[in-house]
Amino acid sequence: MTEVVEARSLERSDLAGFAARSAESRGRKYQEAFRDHRPAFERDRDRIIHCAAFRRLEYKTQVFVNHEGDYYRTRLTHSLEVAQIGKAIARRLGLNEELTEALALAHDLGHTPFGHTGEEVLNRLMEGFGGFEHNLQSFRVVDELEERYPGFNGLNLSWEVLEGIVKHSSPYDRPVGVIDGFLPGVVPTIEAQIINYADEIAYNNHDIDDGLKSGFITLDQLDSVELWREVHEGIARAYPDIDPERRKFQTISALIGVFIKDLTITSLENVRRLSIASLDDLRRINRPVVAFSPAMAEKNRKLKGFLFENLYRHYRVERMRVKAERYLTQLFESYVKHPTLLPRKYQKKMEILGRERVVCDYIAGMTDRFALDEFKRLFEPYERV
Repeated sequence: MTEVVEARSLERSDLAGFAARSAESRGRKYQEAFRDHRPAFERDRDRIIHCAAFRRLEYKTQVFVNHEGDYYRTRLTHSLEVAQIGKAIARRLGLNEELTEALALAHDLGHTPFGHTGEEVLNRLMEGFGGFEHNLQSFRVVDELEERYPGFNGLNLSWEVLEGIVKHSSPYDRPVGVIDGFLPGVVPTIEAQIINYADEIAYNNHDIDDGLKSGFITLDQLDSVELWREVHEGIARAYPDIDPERRKFQTISALIGVFIKDLTITSLENVRRLSIASLDDLRRINRPVVAFSPAMAEKNRKLKGFLFENLYRHYRVERMRVKAERYLTQLFESYVKHPTLLPRKYQKKMEILGRERVVCDYIAGMTDRFALDEFKRLFEPYERV
């Protein structure tokens, strides 16, 4: 109750009627005595930033493995870009920026080393043992695996943040199904819906940047994509003397702005058309309201198709994917067969959670760098253990 009173006094007064509010949160799993007056969602954001899983994102793959260069995005820089874009959208819609930021920073906490390859490998290896899905793993991280506070495991985040994590959805992710207590089958807050699109806007644009930097894709190839070509030519008209490198950066920046503007306009139109004036209205009507316009959705689909064919399936990315699959498979099988290879704290958990789940949690928490070093320690005879 104390947190609700404090949150009400510090809540922004200019939030839209359909925004989520800290003062109206459904609360936390565990009662706590707080030492300051932060609103609930602001506290959640801060807890996520300070947790171990967030720091490990620095050395987890986005597209390019960490050792391939210091320039390329990681899961950490990706999460920061999602937060930046998400907050920009939330501000324009009058939504709760702290909740949006918390969800953006938490959405990849459960991601494996080596990107989606790691997720696919663990899901295959966990067949018959509950499978693996990184949104559900993000939930496990904040609900159980982090060990920072007296009296409970996890971060004890607000109900709305947990709901947004388990209902995150993108072309690579799907909601994890029914999780008791989180209104299965009901749309999440508009702040949570924003993250689905901010995630996509971020990786489309930073993957273009990283793809061009690596030489895996070229500007000539990108000119075949309608949306890129329109914005790229617009930058050339606005700045006729600009050099190619600056033109590239300005095009990516402008492209993010185009996506944000279209999404904001379309989402506001949907809110007005459905007469949504409150969060209760959203839950009752139970329809997603955040979306691109049909024209932008089609252009975005073509851009994603280009990146899939020319970047994500580039032969050099494929080579690393195959190597990563071998690394993780051998690590998993070795740990399951010889559980004494794991640190003692993980061995103790096996009696409660089962051997396979503990091994899965251990590998999912690894960075790319740690997984590669561990592979060498276990399988290269002259490597020190």
